[in-house]
Amino acid sequence: MFKLIGFAFGFLFVIGLPNSTALAQETAQSMLAVQIRSQGYTCDKALGAVRDAKRSKPDYEVWVLRCSNATYRVGRWPDMAAKVEVIR
Repeated sequence: MFKLIGFAFGFLFVIGLPNSTALAQETAQSMLAVQIRSQGYTCDKALGAVRDAKRSKPDYEVWVLRCSNATYRVGRWPDMAAKVEVIR
């Protein structure tokens, strides 16, 4: 009985992994869009967000946020306003 329950949870976990990556990406782009809007930038519709591993450091993440009207580079420190740079 316990093996069957363990198998069922394991199966659901593995099936959910591809969707969780998409969900995390969607959450990052919507979170970044909300943050830059709160700082006075316009992001009509968030189309995607990609983490810039080259510019990111410990406790400082850099993301490229694509919106329908512009593209932004967003640098984020914990508990501080983001550094926003308009790329296009």
